[in-house]
Amino acid sequence: MPVNNNSTEQKTVVNYEIGQDNVRFLGLDFHHVVFPVSAALVVAFVAGTLIFLDTAGVAFANLKVWITTKFDWTFMISMNVFVLFCIYIAVSKLGRVRLGGPDAKPRYGYAGWLAMLFAAGVGIGLMFFGVLEPVTHSLHPPLGIDPEDTAAATAAGMSAAIAHWGLHAWGVYALVGLALAFFCFNRGLPLTMRSAFYPLFGKAVWGPLGHVIDVTAVLATIFGLATSLGLGAEQMAGGLNYLFGISPTGTTKVVLVTGIISIALVSVVTGLDRGVKLLSEINMVLAGVLVLFVIIAGPTLILLKTFVTATVDYLYYLPRLSNWIGREDTAFYHDWSTFYWAWWVSWSPFVGMFIARISYGRTAREFVIWVLLIPTVIGIIWMSTFGGTALQQLLVDGYRGVADSAPELALFKMLEGLPFTEFVSAAGLVLIAIFFVTSADSGSLVVDMITAGGKMDAPVRQRVFWCVLVGLVAIVLLLGGGVASLQALAISVGLPFCFVLLLMCVSLYKGLREEST
Repeated sequence: MPVNNNSTEQKTVVNYEIGQDNVRFLGLDFHHVVFPVSAALVVAFVAGTLIFLDTAGVAFANLKVWITTKFDWTFMISMNVFVLFCIYIAVSKLGRVRLGGPDAKPRYGYAGWLAMLFAAGVGIGLMFFGVLEPVTHSLHPPLGIDPEDTAAATAAGMSAAIAHWGLHAWGVYALVGLALAFFCFNRGLPLTMRSAFYPLFGKAVWGPLGHVIDVTAVLATIFGLATSLGLGAEQMAGGLNYLFGISPTGTTKVVLVTGIISIALVSVVTGLDRGVKLLSEINMVLAGVLVLFVIIAGPTLILLKTFVTATVDYLYYLPRLSNWIGREDTAFYHDWSTFYWAWWVSWSPFVGMFIARISYGRTAREFVIWVLLIPTVIGIIWMSTFGGTALQQLLVDGYRGVADSAPELALFKMLEGLPFTEFVSAAGLVLIAIFFVTSADSGSLVVDMITAGGKMDAPVRQRVFWCVLVGLVAIVLLLGGGVASLQALAISVGLPFCFVLLLMCVSLYKGLREEST
């Protein structure tokens, strides 16, 4: 649609018709460069990995080591900048800018909005790491803390787990989501990554520079999403083995990914409001019930106290965990923190664009508070509940089920110490599956918007194509080295995207300042 921009003379003047660079034939409607180039690169990667399957795992592992050791400082500095920039927007006059204009009204209530952004953002990952990380980091604490000092090790370990899922994770999502929402809803630009750089590069964003930005965003989204889907498949395979004795072989994981993608296709066809929104709300209800069950059935008073102490400890250790100078805990710093920062950066186009899509009518301040702070609080509650229960079992009861188990079994081993173990474990497996579906569905929606030139109503068959392709990438990476391969690809794409997002900070500041003036 043509832009109707009643701007003051300070505003960036935009004259662009969404979809004008698209190719339309056989019922398809896609960008003439971004779609074919992105699809070709992903297909070539899938084919190459399958052809060289024996060496792919080794190559991916070496790639991960090289990036995490050589560019750890790049990720840490960038993530700190993103968080501080978002906080500045929230507390400054720029926070008064409303997405869609002064009279815009939100399309979704707070409950539905929060459910969708949380389910798309970190739900499947919290199911995998919510028990594993607090226990692992407490037994092997970061920052050079003595593991024999149980109190200090536990405080630092829980803080490290929360840090990976707290402000830094949501800071990068908030940055991308706010930038895309602002330039789409306030300037009438297409909902695609290149639009966020219009104030810096002008009409050049419609040329090769913009094509590179969008293709990079597509690759980052697909490989970041494939990482989450692969972790979900690992956990579901472990859960099926734990509950029903089904062997967690590669074939089992392939069948799981195939089945989940098939279900996601149904949600893709039904659309955003009836598909993703409904599943996200079901997710939040089930997740809330699971949290309440663990609090009530577990050490209730201790868990309530843990929430308070974990919050205080997180804020206390956050400056040290955010530091990149003179770190001696290199194993933790590289294997955990650097991987997480790269994962969040590679996932930011997906989550950011999806959040932008559902955030019309919110002010910038409201957006930052709800996208940055509320999910962080939820993450603290989640880690304190699940991780706190597992630590109580380990340190007080002497139960080492979580500590000695495979990573994908951590949740189920923690539930062994609670009543109705089999039933609750089965419910947890269902919750993982639904998070799996919402991630695949919303991810394909985002990739389709980018490759359709920012159109929000592109043909459904294009979304189906990307949903299937994401599933294939996850399957190939699982076959070509498992989780290590998934992590390596997320990191490799996240590295160049850090620099893209740093430029986005400058562009968004320029746009918001013009709007507030």
